[in-house]
Amino acid sequence: MDIKEKINELNEELINLRRDFHKHPELGFEEVRTAKKVADYLRDCGLEVTENVAKTGVVGLLKGEKAGKTLMLRADMDALPIQEQNDVEYKSENDGVMHACAHDGHTAMLLVAAKILSEYKSELNGNIKFVFQPNEETAGARKMIEEGVLENPKVDGAFGLHLWTPIESGKIAISHGAVMGGLYEFEVKIKGQGGHTSAPHTAIDPILVASNVVQSVQSIQTREIDPLKPTLIMFGQINGGTATNVIPEEVDLRGTIRYLYRDDPDGEERPKERFERIIKNVCDSHRAEYEIDYIVESPPVYNHKDMVELAYESAQEVLDDKSKIVDYTNLAGEDFGDFSDEVPSTFFFIGTGNKEKGSDFAHHHPRFNIDEDTLANGVEMHVRSALNYLNK
Repeated sequence: MDIKEKINELNEELINLRRDFHKHPELGFEEVRTAKKVADYLRDCGLEVTENVAKTGVVGLLKGEKAGKTLMLRADMDALPIQEQNDVEYKSENDGVMHACAHDGHTAMLLVAAKILSEYKSELNGNIKFVFQPNEETAGARKMIEEGVLENPKVDGAFGLHLWTPIESGKIAISHGAVMGGLYEFEVKIKGQGGHTSAPHTAIDPILVASNVVQSVQSIQTREIDPLKPTLIMFGQINGGTATNVIPEEVDLRGTIRYLYRDDPDGEERPKERFERIIKNVCDSHRAEYEIDYIVESPPVYNHKDMVELAYESAQEVLDDKSKIVDYTNLAGEDFGDFSDEVPSTFFFIGTGNKEKGSDFAHHHPRFNIDEDTLANGVEMHVRSALNYLNK
C-alpha cells in the first residue's frame, strides 16, 4: 500500500470528520457525542473498543498477527468554553463552546490513521492502542492512567502530536528533552478583615496583601531559580470587593506556574514550595490568612531520545525535506506529560499556521482555526511512526 496515496484517497473523509467534531464541540468529560462517533468508527475498522475510560474516553486496540511491543497513539477530544467568532460553514453549534485548540483535528487524524493501520494488521509485530482522551485541558490523562489505559496489554511506548499555529504549515517540529511545560494551576484565597475604607487601620486589607503576593512571587523566576531553567508564575484572575468604600473580607487569586524541568521535590528548583513559602510570609507580615488549592497538576512533556529518532525518521518520510523539520519548545501545559512520565514517549508538532488561510491565530483565541491541508501530515506521522516503531 502506498501510504501517501491512501491518505489522499481518505482526505475528504478526514476533513469531514474534523469539521463534524468542530461543529459539535464538547467540554472535558462531556464528550458523549464525540466518544460515540469515535467508538463506532473504530469498530467499523475492526478494532477492539473499550468505552467510558475516565468517563468519556475511548480506546481502540489493534492486535497485530505477530508478537511484539504495544505502542500507544493518543488524541485529545475536549473543547473549550469559548464563543467562536469564525464565520465558517462548520462553525460551532454549541453556544459558548469551541474547538479552539485543534483537538477536533487530532481526533480526526487518529481515526483515519487507525483505519489505514488496520489494513497492516498481518504485518504488525505487536499491537497499537489508539487512545482518545477526554479533558486534556484539565489533566484527563492521569485519570486514564489510573483506570489502566497503559495496561492489558502493557504499553511500551507512546507518540502524541499537536497541530500548532505558531509553526508554519508544512513544517514538523521534533525536539529532544522537555518540549512543553509542567503546570500547576492554582487558586489562592487571601483572608483579611473587612472594614470601612475611611478607617483602614481597623481592618486587615486583603487587597493590599494580594498585591504584595503578586509582586513578591515574581522574584522566584529570576532570583531563586536558575534563569536557564524557565519558570513562569502568572496570575490570570484577581477577584475581590463589592464597593468602592468597603474593605473586603477576601480576595481570590488564580493563575498558573509553568516550568521546563523535572520538578523533583528533593531537587533545587521546587517552584511550588517556593511559591507557598512567599505567600505564607507575606500573609504573616500583614496578619492575614490564606488557603492554596491546586486545580490541575501535570509534569512537563519529556521526549525520549530513541523515540525522537524514530519520529524524526518518520518526519523525513512525510516531508522528504530535512529543512522543514524544526526544533520547538514552549511553556504551554499538555497532560501528555503524564504519559511521558510513565513510558518512553515523543510528542511532536504539526505546523498549521497559514496567514492567508486565517490559521495564524493563537490557540484558545475565538478565531482560532487550522489549515486543513496539514491534517494529512498528522495522519502520515501517526502511520509511519507506528510502523517504524513496531517493525523496525
